[in-house]
Amino acid sequence: MIEVRQLHKSFGAQEVLAGVDLSVATGEAAIIIGRSGCGKSILLKHLIGLLQPDRGDVLVDGRSIARLNERALLQVRRKFGMLFQGAALFDSLTVYENIAFPLRRHGRWTEVEIREKVEDALEMVALAGAGPKKPSELSGGMRKRVGLARAIVYRPQFVLYDEPTTGLDPVVSDSIDHLIVRVCERLKVTTVVVTHDMRSVRTIGQKVFMLHEGRIYATGTPQDFFQSRDPVVYRFVNGISDPKDLAL
Repeated sequence: MIEVRQLHKSFGAQEVLAGVDLSVATGEAAIIIGRSGCGKSILLKHLIGLLQPDRGDVLVDGRSIARLNERALLQVRRKFGMLFQGAALFDSLTVYENIAFPLRRHGRWTEVEIREKVEDALEMVALAGAGPKKPSELSGGMRKRVGLARAIVYRPQFVLYDEPTTGLDPVVSDSIDHLIVRVCERLKVTTVVVTHDMRSVRTIGQKVFMLHEGRIYATGTPQDFFQSRDPVVYRFVNGISDPKDLAL
């Protein structure tokens, strides 16, 4: 499981995280929502040790990672796969080479084993046969699928998604949402998704956390959020601006 305890993070005078507490159980699909700039991606980076907290702690399977050195963090990060917002593919490499990259970097598998794993990952994201293509030949949705295949190719325990449907049309976004659910169910991975897309919340989420003013403002099921009458939650879920913002 993943547990965050009283996490604080500032950049200069700006406090971004001001005491975040959350826990995600093994095999659970959790969603983190909140307004742009509220610190969702910053929180996600703490989960894999890309950032260290000023105060507080992050535990992965009961082990604190907040103060580990880089060598120890590498061992922890091997438990994680991550789909970045822009897929973060290497444009000079083929789809096959992009997905094989983390396997070759680890150096644990033969080329035959790597091919089997890459082909299996491509099949799982409905891109069988796309290995020879270059990223420039793919649509935005296909690039996201390749990024996901690379994230899951070595069968991580945890998969993190940073805005997986950003820049995609509603139909492609829906296909990505269902693909995330499929991966979660087939691989039994613990899933954490940062998103603004309320359709993704409804489709993917088992537990939802709302980050607001540096803390977890609300926690519950998707149904809890869609039925909430709390003014902050209600405005966000329904896309209604705060009158105070309009006054600015």
